[in-house]
Amino acid sequence: MKIFLIAGEESGDILGADLMEALKRADQATDFTFRGVGGSRMEAQGLVSLFPMRELSLMGIAEILPKVPHLLGRIRQTADAIEVFQPDILLTIDSPDFCFRVAKEVQKRCMNVPFKVHYVAPTVWAWRPGRAKKVAALYDAILCLFPFEPPYFEREGMKALFTGHPMSHLLKDVSSAPFLKKYDLPPDALKAGVLFGSRDSEVTRMGPVFAEAINRFFSACDSASVSAKKNTSKLLICPTLPHLKDKVEDLIRGIEGEKIIITDPAEKYQAMVACDLAVATSGTVGLELSVLGVPHVIGYKMNPLTYQIGKRLVTTRYAHLGNIILQKPVVPEFIQEECTAERISAALLDLRDDSRKQEAQIDAFRQVQTQIKGPDTLSPSRRIAGFLLEALGRG
Repeated sequence: MKIFLIAGEESGDILGADLMEALKRADQATDFTFRGVGGSRMEAQGLVSLFPMRELSLMGIAEILPKVPHLLGRIRQTADAIEVFQPDILLTIDSPDFCFRVAKEVQKRCMNVPFKVHYVAPTVWAWRPGRAKKVAALYDAILCLFPFEPPYFEREGMKALFTGHPMSHLLKDVSSAPFLKKYDLPPDALKAGVLFGSRDSEVTRMGPVFAEAINRFFSACDSASVSAKKNTSKLLICPTLPHLKDKVEDLIRGIEGEKIIITDPAEKYQAMVACDLAVATSGTVGLELSVLGVPHVIGYKMNPLTYQIGKRLVTTRYAHLGNIILQKPVVPEFIQEECTAERISAALLDLRDDSRKQEAQIDAFRQVQTQIKGPDTLSPSRRIAGFLLEALGRG
């Protein structure tokens, strides 16, 4: 069976790799061949990637416009590869700006792809609901992470499967013990996590704000420790991607206390769950922190032009997925002009000093975990694998 996959960022690489493994386990008699675009995790499962996935990790109108000629070339290159490969399944994962254009090119060329499916429904419930009709014209089916999403696509005559969110399965047994043991961390250390984002532009834009916020936070903690005659050590934990490590090192160099930068995917979640609290760039990582039960705040800044256009299109009141799912501001959000070091550090202090707020977040996170679980005991990837095999008469 030949499967062509496309993922455009780290979260998609995680989903793609887990699904590839699930397919191979579900049908061990079939020889799977994977081609497409993906990251290191998907490559470890056997994907041969056309080009580095990070070329697609762009966000925002102002950021994408200068890259349009290059991206158009990558779209044509990807469509050419699909035409040559002649896959049984075309599976695109998130990254709609790129993936949908590839799917449109496949349709335009009248390629005979037996089954076309998109994984991670676009947020039509948050903005541009008309996209559901356009997606239905390009694909045979769509895989939805949240239970409220399928009706948007089913009313357009599209097959929509609620899979549950993979994070509910991938992160359910994560323990901080291996991380704490490896780095021999003192039990009373104040462990603060900073997640600068998975895109170069995010690290560049949010990095200085987050670094200054943690600096202020640690300084305030020092003052409180002195007045209380305590000597609590501080630890900064920064999970990031290998190609962003140098940028992160530069950002946190001036912050006092011990610092650990994590680039090994195997250690990422162990490090995150070890944090007492965290600040994160708005995105998938906010949901990850919620599933792991880590109290946190989020922030985001984007190009002013992108923001002005975006805020006129977005219909949801919140940015954090947990807040959207629960329809209340469980996690403090600092977006655009409100994304300042002063406000973020104050929110972190408030979270550290008020146990009731910590408990309220953790209780809300349990509700989020319940909401994103699938309809049965299968993992989302196993559920999807069965769906794909059945669609081709292999199930």
